[in-house]
Amino acid sequence: MANSRSWILTWTSNFVHLCFFLLVVELEAFVAEDDDSSSGGLVSESTCKNINFQSFLPPPYQNISHIACKPVWHTYELRHYQSDDHTMTIILSAPYTTGWIGIGLSKDGLMVGASAMVGWVNKNGHARIKQYYIQGNKSSEVIVDKGELPLNNVPAAVATNGAEIYLAFQLQAMNHLVQQPVLLAFGSKYPHNNHLHKHDDKTTILFDFAPAGSKVITSDNNLGNLRMNHGIVAIIGWGLVLPVGAIVPRYFKHKDPQWYYLHSVIQFVGFGLGLAAILLGRQLYTRMKAQIPAHRGIGIFVFVLSILQIMASFLRPSKISKIRRYWNWYHHWFGRLALFFGALNIVLGIHAAGAGSDWKIGYGFLASVIIVAVIVLEVLAYMKRSEKSNLPPSFQMDPVG
Repeated sequence: MANSRSWILTWTSNFVHLCFFLLVVELEAFVAEDDDSSSGGLVSESTCKNINFQSFLPPPYQNISHIACKPVWHTYELRHYQSDDHTMTIILSAPYTTGWIGIGLSKDGLMVGASAMVGWVNKNGHARIKQYYIQGNKSSEVIVDKGELPLNNVPAAVATNGAEIYLAFQLQAMNHLVQQPVLLAFGSKYPHNNHLHKHDDKTTILFDFAPAGSKVITSDNNLGNLRMNHGIVAIIGWGLVLPVGAIVPRYFKHKDPQWYYLHSVIQFVGFGLGLAAILLGRQLYTRMKAQIPAHRGIGIFVFVLSILQIMASFLRPSKISKIRRYWNWYHHWFGRLALFFGALNIVLGIHAAGAGSDWKIGYGFLASVIIVAVIVLEVLAYMKRSEKSNLPPSFQMDPVG
């Protein structure tokens, strides 16, 4: 028995130290911005196709020497060259049949607030290229002929060559561009009166516009998968598992002690998922440098509450203890506070990431199921209490006679 108790105490101490270590690391990263660039997963260094631009692109795009090129997404290729006067030439090539192709620059890796160059060849064979400002997530909020890209006086160009389309434009930057979040997207429908239909697919990469030969690119697919995994794990942990674990002690305490073991196991699983979401979010921030202080700050706050709840479970006083009542008050209300801010942070994350309607509908449905289940269980519990209060007192014989 002594050995078992010693093992439990040792495991608990190690677990708490691990949680505090992760918390300190996250707080340090939150207070002090990480200036070191992360290379992430490198895209394959395969060579780009050898293309003669003189046959289909106008000058000056056909005469640029020493242009660097890297594969970026699927079979997309991004060519770039910076001159001494900070003129940046960008040429994007991609497979093309119909619709439009776009490339954008973002300050934080998010779609909202980014500016993009979009090109297409309409049904009549006329080439079009326009700058767009992505003001919001809806198609109506993608504003044509607006944006913050510092285009110079050289006209942008778009042309097809075989089964590929080429977008070419020049930027006049104040300084040399280095690592920069780049958005890539395409849609299969032609723009109508220059208004874009919703994209069929998109991705975000961290591209290094340094000269050829240096490390250049972080993996685009990894960033997309990382963001998706972060959202899924957070929703399952904070939107499903932890709320279910909180329901158990409120409505199933008559199943003693099974309710306690079930509650503990579910909450530990939920905490593990929440911890995984924190680690994925940390990795995502390191790669994208996305500035979402509200979402990140609430995530840290909820993580602190989770650690406090875990610690409280190991310090749970006995039922006959005088402080048990205060412990119950603390555990219940801090748990509810953590669940509330966890749900709020999920909503903020979906909004900040510019997630589509599928994410909103999915989480809305999940939250609705939890709320309806709580209402039904609360009504049943109230009816059960009412039945007990209306029962007549048990018959007792008069001992006097």
